[in-house]
Amino acid sequence: MSDRRLWWRRVIFDHDTPAGNRFDVLLIVAILGSVAVVIVDSLPGLPAGAHRALVVLEWVFTILFTVEYAARLWCAADRLRYARSFFGVVDVLATLPTYISLLFPEGRFLALVRILRVLRIFRILKLTTYVSEATVLARALSASRPKITVFLFTVMTAVSVVGSLMYLVEGPEHGFTSIPTAMYWAIISLTTVGYGDLVPVTALGRALASVLVIMGYGIIAVPTGIVTLELQRAAQVPRMVTCGACGRDGHDLDAKFCKECGALLPVKGVLP
Repeated sequence: MSDRRLWWRRVIFDHDTPAGNRFDVLLIVAILGSVAVVIVDSLPGLPAGAHRALVVLEWVFTILFTVEYAARLWCAADRLRYARSFFGVVDVLATLPTYISLLFPEGRFLALVRILRVLRIFRILKLTTYVSEATVLARALSASRPKITVFLFTVMTAVSVVGSLMYLVEGPEHGFTSIPTAMYWAIISLTTVGYGDLVPVTALGRALASVLVIMGYGIIAVPTGIVTLELQRAAQVPRMVTCGACGRDGHDLDAKFCKECGALLPVKGVLP
């Protein structure tokens, strides 16, 4: 890899160098600006001049993100791997709808274009790459997965049991026409949302609903406590070096080469 390409790879993929930080800040501003354009463009009754200005801004952002995507492909150590990665796909989704709108600008394809234009909101997913705390959150969610899985299984068991009982107690004459419908009511009640479209009428049904709602207050706190504990643990873990080529993390701070693809790892705070 040439020195110039390596320098650009560190600027674009390494978030710990001064140049990399400046690049990330500018890209975050561009992402937020492009999302704001999408949101404002959806407002009804916009003047024609404002709409034209938004179209111009959208093309400016589209060209900018296209250049960024091309630069990432050019300087990535494994181009195919980056193109097939999650954020590589997101980069394509963020720019593709604007180009497709050139092919179907009007007529019966307008509805399709409108749907594709909404895909530009995927640009906001790119933000997680440039927020260092996102790695801590991802680590905490990954560590919480087994406990959350058991919790969800317990909740679904309770919902199935209570939903079946409510179907037997209330019956179709009170709106509980099937067990899935009763399970829907149980989920709404357990989460204390309470839309009110289904309500128990019998005394036994109301008693069962009261117990379920009281259980809901305690159940809601469980995943919050699990994730909070794992967040505290993840925040105490020393930050590891992430490979800019393949995205593999967990390297020691003194490591020089990626254990996954063998690419040269970034040196924190140092530019070549």
